[in-house]
Amino acid sequence: QVQLVESGGGLVEAGGSLRLTCVASGRSFKNYAMVWYRQAPGKEREFVAGVSWSGGRTYYADSVRGRSTVSSANDKSTLYLQLNSLQPEDTAVYYCAADPYESGTPEYWGQGTQVTVSP
Repeated sequence: QVQLVESGGGLVEAGGSLRLTCVASGRSFKNYAMVWYRQAPGKEREFVAGVSWSGGRTYYADSVRGRSTVSSANDKSTLYLQLNSLQPEDTAVYYCAADPYESGTPEYWGQGTQVTVSP
């Protein structure tokens, strides 16, 4: 059974930082890009950042580029997202997902972790 479990969310003041962690299990993720999405209240889920399926490249949404870092360990079975200079508009549920060959359509999803940024 494939499981993706996120942790590290919480309440932080504007300008603060958080580090999110995702632990994936149940299969090999060798051929999967490991990615972060987020969904703010009343908005659609959006891509945030990812590690390519080869593991050799990272990529970001414009909204977080320059103030976040995505990384992985253990053959991409552990995924991290360091978020810095957080703003209230970063408030969302953050999801970890496994995307086969970076197709843009993740196959597996975690349950999400809430990030709330106060002004």
